[in-house]
This record gives sequence, C-alpha cells and structure tokens, in this order.
Amino acid sequence: MAVLAGFVVSRDIESGNGRRRGRRGKQMDTAGSSSAGDERFARLERWLVGELDLPVCSLEVIANDASFRRYFRVHSAQQTWIAMDAPPAHEDCDAFVTVAKLLREAGVNAPVVLEQERAQGFLLLTDLGRESYLDAVARVDAEPLLRDAIDALIRWQAASEPGRLPSYSRELLQRELDLFPDWYLARHLGMQLSASERDGWQEICARLIDSALGQPAVYVHRDYMVRNLMVCEPNPGVIDFQDAVYGPVTYDVVSLLRDAFISWEPALEARWLRYYRTRARLAGIPIPADADEFQRLLDWMGLQRHLKVIGIFARLYYRDGKPRYLAEVPRFFGYVRNVAARYPELGGLCALLNTLQQRQRSGQPMP
Repeated sequence: MAVLAGFVVSRDIESGNGRRRGRRGKQMDTAGSSSAGDERFARLERWLVGELDLPVCSLEVIANDASFRRYFRVHSAQQTWIAMDAPPAHEDCDAFVTVAKLLREAGVNAPVVLEQERAQGFLLLTDLGRESYLDAVARVDAEPLLRDAIDALIRWQAASEPGRLPSYSRELLQRELDLFPDWYLARHLGMQLSASERDGWQEICARLIDSALGQPAVYVHRDYMVRNLMVCEPNPGVIDFQDAVYGPVTYDVVSLLRDAFISWEPALEARWLRYYRTRARLAGIPIPADADEFQRLLDWMGLQRHLKVIGIFARLYYRDGKPRYLAEVPRFFGYVRNVAARYPELGGLCALLNTLQQRQRSGQPMP
C-alpha cells in the first residue's frame, strides 16, 4: 500500500543459481539464471574469454543496481575481477571511465578500469571486495567506517576543478524534482495536483533550486551512501559514481548521513556532521563558516534529493519492474517532513503533504 509517512528499514540480497559452458569447454558457473541465457551475457563471456583471454572459471552475478547496468564477479583460479555490462543505448561507459580516473587522482579508492570495449558497453574492473558498508554496519562499529567515508569525500571535494564534470544545472535539478509529482503522485498514488497546488509546488522547487545553486560547487558523486561504499584497503572503496557532476558542496555529505537504506540516530548524524565540517574547513573546502547557514543549505539540499528519490523509486517500479525500492519511501517522507517542519519558508510543502495524505486516506479524487 502506498504511504506518505512512516519508517521502514530493509536490506536486499539478490541471488540465484545457473550454469553454462565456457568457450573452451570448461564448466562456467553463473549465479543468476536470468542472466545466463541472455544475448548480452553471451557477448560479455565471449569478450572476457575469447578476446581478453582471461582464465575464467566462473562468472558470479552481483546484485544489479537501479539502472540498466549489470555487474559480474569474474573468477579465475588465483584472483577475481568485476565485469560491467552497460548497454550503450541506456548507459555511458565514457562517464564511468572519466569519473573513475578523477576519483583515483583525488586519492579515493575507486576501481581501476583494466580493459574496455566501449562499443559494446563492457568494462573490466578491479574488484573492491564483497562487503559494503550497508552490510558491515550490521556487525561492526559504524564510527570508523563513517569517518573513513567522510575523509574520502573531503579528498574528492578538495580535488575539484570546474569544467571537468557536467554542472548540476537548474534544468537538471528541476527535472529531478519533477519526478515526485510525475511518478509518485500521479503514477503511484493516482493523484494530480490542482492549479493552485502546482503553483505552490513550483514555488517550493524554486526555493530549493536557488539554495542549491547558491552553494559553493565541488565534485559531487550523487549517490554517496553506505550501499556504494565497500570495506577494503584503503578504505572505503567507492562505486556507482558514473553520474557525478560539479555542484553543491552539501550534496554528498547529506546523501551519506541521510541514507536511502539505513537511518542513523540524530546524535550520530550530528557528530559525523561536526566531524565533516571540521575536516572540510581544514582542507579548504568552501563551506559556510556560519553553522546555522551550513545546516540550512544541507537540509534544503537533502530535501531536493529526497523528493527526487521518492519519484525515482516509483519510476523503478512502474517503468523498470524493480519493486523493492518502494519499501524505502517512508524513510524519505520522514526526512522530508522533519526538514520542512523546521523552516517557515517550507510551510507550503508541509501543507501539500498533509493535503495529499488526507486525500489518500479518504479516497477523494484530486481536483
């Protein structure tokens, strides 16, 4: 059932079993039967074994992400690699290669691109290991992990240069916000905004976008969260960075501390945010000196991201057939409501959410 408020914590593990023959007659195991029979998988296998001449023993499906990309762990007798399948009609390998290089130049542990076949959308990468931060924090103290993540983020931001990544433009920020009414409200809840509500929504969007564009600009990962950080040496390994841009300085830190898949206690968030501010200022990252202004910029940036992600999760369900992300939506409404309630300028957003929730409960159609 669709909801507009609440709290859910969930974790996902995708797995499966299947087998196929390698070109050299060896038995090649593949986890994930849906992948073993498709045409792109066969082409990827031919590239790895036939063209790169890798001594492949097995291919293991790694949990797919929220895009058209797929990843496979390539096993030989002595080592492993990661093979990325990024269909050129939907994904851009060039961006991945570019950002991986920038991250490594900044001293961040991103995968090395070992081989590439961009025409087909295949990359061979170094393997950063099996354990994500999301898995690790269930069994170990999160404090050193999050400090490592913040330190890596600061190295990434300190290396920023304008012109090397696309800018986080007004148009892009607006397109992201439009996902909320288009996919969550209209498609998922079957609600259309009235003319006055659309005007109010656009006023909210303008405030959030103006705030984002008014911030100092740095390199932005755009999905810097525990699911995309790997426990390895040096720690952390950073993945899923191909959508990086040059944009608001608070974007990645709010993504980390107000995560899509895990909720931190407020005291932990506050402590890690103080750690970030102290280290960032020492590193020369251009964050506001005034703590209250920095907090407002971070809160409003998070609000833009969270409204966007609610829309993305609905789109993943209806367009891409990936239903599991919708379970995380209540967490995002919690973030949205908490922030909107703290700022009088965002009172219109609180009112809009209340109206939508009332209509959903009563079953009343929108005007």
